[in-house]
Amino acid sequence: MTASDTPAVIVVGGPTASGKSALALDLAEALDGVVINADSMQVYAELAILTARPGPADLARAPHRLYGVLPAATRCSAAAWCDMALAEIGLAQKAGRRPIVVGGPGLSRRALTDGWSPTPPVPEEIRRATVELHESLGGEAFHAELMRWDPKMARRLAPGDTQRLIRAWEVMVATNRSLADWQQEAGAGPPPGMVFDWIVLAPPRDALYAACNGRFRAMVAAGALEEARALLALDLDPELPAMKAVGVPELAAHLRGETDLETAIARAQQATRNLAKRQTTWFRHQIPVAGARVQRSHVARAQYSEKIASETLSFLRNSG
Repeated sequence: MTASDTPAVIVVGGPTASGKSALALDLAEALDGVVINADSMQVYAELAILTARPGPADLARAPHRLYGVLPAATRCSAAAWCDMALAEIGLAQKAGRRPIVVGGPGLSRRALTDGWSPTPPVPEEIRRATVELHESLGGEAFHAELMRWDPKMARRLAPGDTQRLIRAWEVMVATNRSLADWQQEAGAGPPPGMVFDWIVLAPPRDALYAACNGRFRAMVAAGALEEARALLALDLDPELPAMKAVGVPELAAHLRGETDLETAIARAQQATRNLAKRQTTWFRHQIPVAGARVQRSHVARAQYSEKIASETLSFLRNSG
């Protein structure tokens, strides 16, 4: 229990395909909780299958919030998500339910637990020029240029991480300061009295990669190709985050006749494994220790299972 009478907000993290959504759902059932989405792609209404969004059976077991709440034509920033998440946490607590935040990039969750340090707005002309520069240079050369001007951010990002490379460059140009420096500034933190319990799934690499491969094939069987076709029919800006969701570019290439379906699936599986690897690395170095806002952390070095769910519940109950 926290210093106040309000239980800690539970934050469930882990790499993609580790089973964190299933764990969050089990916790919500056992603790009378509300599952609050922190996945940057699951917020988009048009991406149900390709983001492995909870289905009707899951939604019937416990309340879920911030899933499919925005159109793919919008950009959902970490700051915007943080505002929505804090509102949902407050509503859950007022209703006497346990907020359980699950998924998403590390930056979003750290914005929630540590507070958001906003960067100054980037003029639209700088953003357009940055996108055009990336298109003309390509990912590898753009990454090399970023390494010259902002090595702090370049070392954090892969050449294929287009959205974040563009963000790092535009902030550097607009503010003459690395995005890494902006992110290190102390945030205001969550509302007073709010603290967090972190639960992290950290499966062995072989098991995680096998899950990534199997899950994407299951997505295709469930209609991912049709979902990608419908998204492309909206004729959205290809630089929008939703258009870069894992599986969308790969299936789009197939739909344009550039690859066969098996090649598209193999490339999407590789992209999923790459994402899982980056997320695993982040969690290995960024799991917060107990402090003013995080009262405890628990790492389960395995894939989701009923045993892991039971152990996690025991941890939460016995140490609270």
